[in-house]
Amino acid sequence: MKPLADTAILVTRPADRSDELVRALTRAGATAIVAPTIEIVPARSAALTAALRGLAAGRFAWITLTSRSTVEMLDARLGSPAEVRANVAAIGAGTAEAFRTWSGRAPELTSATYTTVGLARAFPRGHGRVLCARADIAPPGLEAALAKKGWTPERVDAYRSRMARSLPKDARDALRDGCVDAITFTSASTVRGFVEAVRVVRGSPKVVCIGPVTARAAREAGILVDAVANPHTFGGLVDALVRTLAR
Repeated sequence: MKPLADTAILVTRPADRSDELVRALTRAGATAIVAPTIEIVPARSAALTAALRGLAAGRFAWITLTSRSTVEMLDARLGSPAEVRANVAAIGAGTAEAFRTWSGRAPELTSATYTTVGLARAFPRGHGRVLCARADIAPPGLEAALAKKGWTPERVDAYRSRMARSLPKDARDALRDGCVDAITFTSASTVRGFVEAVRVVRGSPKVVCIGPVTARAAREAGILVDAVANPHTFGGLVDALVRTLAR
């Protein structure tokens, strides 16, 4: 029997970024309810345009990639992967693989832990400019940590997170009727979007977060977190769901 058979799992990732998690849940036997609480939209600014020109001109020593969305931004805005004329530091295997697939090269640095704190800790000491292209609502901290190691970080918005006004009807109905066994959060922004969009949750759905930053955001929002994935990947998230729902 599949470990998540006869369970309904709410997926709060953006709709166009939920396929991989939905497939993993389906393989485990779950019914995935896609309920995006945020939407990722392109950032258009003079600062980003100038930063990308500097990247192509070799004016940065490093660029940090904190999500697959940053890689997608580079794909959309640069003429080719050859314009990434800097060392690349990526958070986690998923972001590193997205960059490798797009560019044909591996990042020079991939953090062992899937957090900006882990990335900053893994960063070497040195001098030069570091392009930190991040989400508009990404928390501060990475830039200060890099500056302490001697670098000159320059942060720009790579993309924007737009909160959902409401969830799809099937998701609202499932939450209202107490038919959701677990809710998954894969970023702090999905937590904030959920809190803004959802008014009624009946039953006692378990809450499973992909990592400690996401879990902290959920707790700060007053949500009880039942489990945190380890490793902080979709596979780890499914494993955490299996353990939590078994209990």
